[in-house]
Amino acid sequence: MQGAAAAAERRSRASPDKADESSKKARLDLPDGHMKQEAAGGGDGGAIVGVAYIQRVELAVRIDKQVLHCPLCTLPFKPPVFQCKAGHPACSGCVALLPFSQCKACVDGGGFFDPCPTLDTLVSSTRIGCPNVGCQWYVTYHEVTKHQKVCPYAPCRCTEPGCGYVGAPQALAGHLRTVHLVPVRAVQYGKVSKLQLSVSTMRLVLLGDDNCVFLMTVGALGAGVTAVSVVCARARAVTRPRFTCKMWVNLETPPAVVANCGKEDMVLVDMHMRSSSSPGAVVPAGEPTFLTVPPMYLVPTAGDGASMEVPLYIRIDKLSPWSDALV
Repeated sequence: MQGAAAAAERRSRASPDKADESSKKARLDLPDGHMKQEAAGGGDGGAIVGVAYIQRVELAVRIDKQVLHCPLCTLPFKPPVFQCKAGHPACSGCVALLPFSQCKACVDGGGFFDPCPTLDTLVSSTRIGCPNVGCQWYVTYHEVTKHQKVCPYAPCRCTEPGCGYVGAPQALAGHLRTVHLVPVRAVQYGKVSKLQLSVSTMRLVLLGDDNCVFLMTVGALGAGVTAVSVVCARARAVTRPRFTCKMWVNLETPPAVVANCGKEDMVLVDMHMRSSSSPGAVVPAGEPTFLTVPPMYLVPTAGDGASMEVPLYIRIDKLSPWSDALV
């Protein structure tokens, strides 16, 4: 009896360890992109008591381009995507135009379309890198065209005679400076900059705080009148502007005259700046807005009395919010 009691006591003392071992949580590691689940309690009937998400992992794969395009309109799929009973896919726009929303590819013409969440997931998760050199964005496939309209790295074309260079706006600025010796000047948004523009210079590159490129053009309108215009170098330019610009020239008036009049004479233009993928391709008079500078506002170039300059003041401001943010 004493031996049996001792054995029972040993089993009782050992039971807490066994209980702890049996109640340890069994970790179930699921594939990447899912969740880990922990089962508490013993046996197969343990309750799920904890979840933890695994970091999403992306794969670089190749896929047939046609899989991502509607076979009816040939445009990229975007959710919702539909599929008939026979497995033929179609975009929502095409399904809406089909008679009775029936699939034409089916032999009997009786294939009705239903939403296909699997294709929606595929279409939504397929991303490709922007094809523009320098752009690091990965964009959902069906939004690539939309992104390219606003991509700051979309190529611009050099319009200097005989030059066929094409590159991103920032690269175009470097090209103009090094190859065509076009002067470059940094400007700050919201602040006034004074520029001494030689009438013979014709071109001047302005770099904004965020490296946006602006090309200023100086040209003659006739009868000694000079015109100054500025555009934003930006390919696939949208119609809505992203910047405003004020340009003005003060008349170099003797102090005594200013004292009598109480103010200085000036010419000014306040405009919404347009964008151009070929900045410099048009003369200032061809711009929607430009500054007209009469001859009396020109001043002699320092050290060269035969040359004239435009003592120009300019202020560039961003429109807030921008009308077309990056996708």
